[in-house]
Amino acid sequence: MKQTLTAIVATSLLVSGLARADFPEKDIQGVIQWGAGGSTDTVMRSVTPLAEQELGEDIIMTNKSGGVGAIATKYVNAAKGDGYTLLMGAENPQMYKVLGLADVDYGDMEPVVLLARGLSIIVADKDEPYNTVEEFIAYAKANPGKVRVGTNGPSSLPFMLLAILRTAESFDVTEVPYDGEGPGLTALQSGAIDVMPTSLGAASDFLKSGKMKVIGLIDKKPNPLLPGVAPVTDTYPQLASMLPYGSFFGIFVKKGTPDEALDKLSNAYLIAAGSDKFHSLMDNLGYEVMGINGQDAKAFLSNFQSVASWLVHDTGFSKTSPDTLGIARPE
Repeated sequence: MKQTLTAIVATSLLVSGLARADFPEKDIQGVIQWGAGGSTDTVMRSVTPLAEQELGEDIIMTNKSGGVGAIATKYVNAAKGDGYTLLMGAENPQMYKVLGLADVDYGDMEPVVLLARGLSIIVADKDEPYNTVEEFIAYAKANPGKVRVGTNGPSSLPFMLLAILRTAESFDVTEVPYDGEGPGLTALQSGAIDVMPTSLGAASDFLKSGKMKVIGLIDKKPNPLLPGVAPVTDTYPQLASMLPYGSFFGIFVKKGTPDEALDKLSNAYLIAAGSDKFHSLMDNLGYEVMGINGQDAKAFLSNFQSVASWLVHDTGFSKTSPDTLGIARPE
């Protein structure tokens, strides 16, 4: 009887191991934090078909915007942690706790891969009377509340870029919220707003229309993709310690997802991110390929959270001090 029981247990373990090794056995759901047409959507829809080739199953992507990405983040965390529900997100969750938007961030999840990070810029309607960040700020100061600036709400890239600029000079604009950079840039193109802090990747196709112009590069060095556009530190050198600051794009699963599933997902997306096709597309869009996972990804996420959390706290937007959350001030 003992031998029979042992054989049954051994067979069960073998079958269980084979089942895990067979991941994935069905379609996977990819939940994109933002609406169609924005930076996150562009990156995820570019890399995922390449990852599907490695996994041998389809990844069905859906846009679940709202709550500055919190709706999608909570949705994935409420799903079963089996590797079949992926969060396809940007940087926003790393500020949820300090902003009081949610009680979960990427520290409560497992990074499958960090794919790329963006080049931060400020774009304006082509007919606006300012052509540089310095001129934009001067105009905003002379005309309080007149300039309509698109944002995606607290913790979004546009929100944070405005916060960075306001550490250099105080100015007043009318902020108009949109669910993602894509809708915000569409609004700018139609004349509904005047200015949009964003990433080059999200704005690239819109800039080709000729209806908007780049007025600032939010970085501390020039970029060959933007000839003639000076980095903001040429005018405001005090911003150098915060830069470069930009969006990043990654794929995450619920903590507790089996290692076998996490490893297969990571491997597939790392191969996809390392492909010539993905590199070429990211170069054309102004994104820097990262292609990191595991401890490297966790270290990056922790550092980003430190910089971002203290930035929103020091500029008066936080609801909870980073200190109380155990987030150290960046050195």
